[in-house]
Amino acid sequence: MEIVPPVPSPAFGHSPSSSFRAQLADAARFWEPRRLLYNFILVLVTFTWVLATWPHFRPALNLTSLFLLSILALIANAFYSVAYFLDLPFQLSSNAHRNRLRWGLWIAGTLFAILLTNYWIADEIYPDFH
Repeated sequence: MEIVPPVPSPAFGHSPSSSFRAQLADAARFWEPRRLLYNFILVLVTFTWVLATWPHFRPALNLTSLFLLSILALIANAFYSVAYFLDLPFQLSSNAHRNRLRWGLWIAGTLFAILLTNYWIADEIYPDFH
């Protein structure tokens, strides 16, 4: 009786977690550079509101409101991170299709964030200061 040593599978040494890490790294290469542009756009929307209605917002510039603004910025970035979960199914498609889906998601998410920013300023912040 001859004993045959086991033959390693083609995926030997590549655990499912390393595949997940590769997918996460691919997603990060796309999403993280665009996070800066996303944040810049939201800052631009906020500054536009403040500059367009400057005398009205003068009393709002204090440490408390700057702290709350920082919290809102953190929340906006947490929402941006949701894109990683939505990106995982995109990993199954071809490169060209994946990039179109990612750009569509980025544009839709950024437009939604602009909408929320405008709503929050117009409805929640603006009426409080006279």
